[in-house]
Order: sequence, then C-alpha cells, then structure tokens
Amino acid sequence: MIRKFYIRLYYLASAQTFAQFEWLFGNVIEHCPEAAGWVATKRPFLSTESLRNAFDDYLDKLKNHEKENVLIKHPDLAGKLAEEGKLTTESQNEQKCAGLDEMTREEKQTLANLNAMYKEKFHFPFVICARENKVAAILSGIENRLNNSPETELDVGIQEVKKICRIRLLDVVWSDAR
Repeated sequence: MIRKFYIRLYYLASAQTFAQFEWLFGNVIEHCPEAAGWVATKRPFLSTESLRNAFDDYLDKLKNHEKENVLIKHPDLAGKLAEEGKLTTESQNEQKCAGLDEMTREEKQTLANLNAMYKEKFHFPFVICARENKVAAILSGIENRLNNSPETELDVGIQEVKKICRIRLLDVVWSDAR
C-alpha cells in the first residue's frame, strides 16, 4: 500500500517508533520489511540522501543468497500476479507507469516467454525499474540481460532494486529540496 502522506526527515530522526518506521518503509524494497527494520536501527537521518544510503547499505551488506532472496520477492512483470490483481500497490502503479497494462497480446506473450527463460537461467525474476522504462525498453533489457553471467545479473538486479527503492522512498519522504 502506498503511504500517500509525506513526512519530514526530522520526524524520521526521532519521533517514530520502530514499528511505525517499519510499517512506513516496509515495502520500499518489495516484500522486504526486514530492510526497513535494519535501516530503522541506523537513525537518525538528517537528509533524504542519508536515508537512501542506509537502504543501499542494507542491500550491499547482504550475502549473495540473501540478494537472490530479495530479487525472488519481486513479481514477474505483467505476470500472473498482475493478471490476478494481486500485486502490491507500489508494483501495480510502477507496471502501469511503464505501460505494461496496455501491452498487445504479442508483447505479453513475448514478455512471458522471456520471463520464463530468464527465471530458468537465473532462478529469480527479471527486475528492472519500471518507472524508468517503457515496454520496448523492458523487452530489450530482458533480452540483453539474458546474456549476462549469473554473477553479473545478480549485481544488475540489485542495482535495479536500489533504483526502485529510491523512487519509492521519494513517494513517502519529502525530499530535502521541497
């Protein structure tokens, strides 16, 4: 669920309880409230950048199998969960921004085939920052990334998670410039 209210960083620094912090930021990394729990212990945050950096640090400190688990929690783009209306609000909005809800039947089939090939090779779903891409770029991206080694793709996937996280954070927190 997108928390459509904005908070100022001074509130993050002191006023929130651990549970409130975890609730507010529990899905900035898809289905990963443990990230928010870890980041909560790093307070206070005196800038939006320091908050973003804390989430990046969380991801960077994970072992490879933990990074794979973060990626596994992401839904297939335009996949079964999207068809059944079972995406998180954040994922649903992101996929809509990319135009994945308006794909042709041929594009849907192509993406489904590429998703299956990708998961077979890497054992986690293809993750890309949908809000920074449209259908053509996503299809091209998955095709190109299928050529990566598992190690490279794990790193690329985590970098995409960081992009998603940063955008989701800005959906919640007033940036320093506002």
